[in-house]
Amino acid sequence: MRRRGADDSLIIGIGGFVVALDPGTGEERWRTKVKGATFMTLSREGERVLAGANGELFCLDASNGEILWHNPLKGLGRSLISFGSSGEGAVAGAA
Repeated sequence: MRRRGADDSLIIGIGGFVVALDPGTGEERWRTKVKGATFMTLSREGERVLAGANGELFCLDASNGEILWHNPLKGLGRSLISFGSSGEGAVAGAA
């Protein structure tokens, strides 16, 4: 997922991690472990990244990967989380 502006990081999800890469060089900017998952959904909402992994939802700061909050969505199972789009779109990443 790519967004232009102050933080133009390319955000990917792989192997239970959310990773920010420099879109010009591919250099890793930050990496955050969210949950072991072979499939992860991501959505960039302004300066936040939403990550769905194993039926749990995480909200990260897009500039540094810090987990701002986490919701285990108890009682809803371990299914894939889908996101509605605010115009920037949602993407999915596989391990």
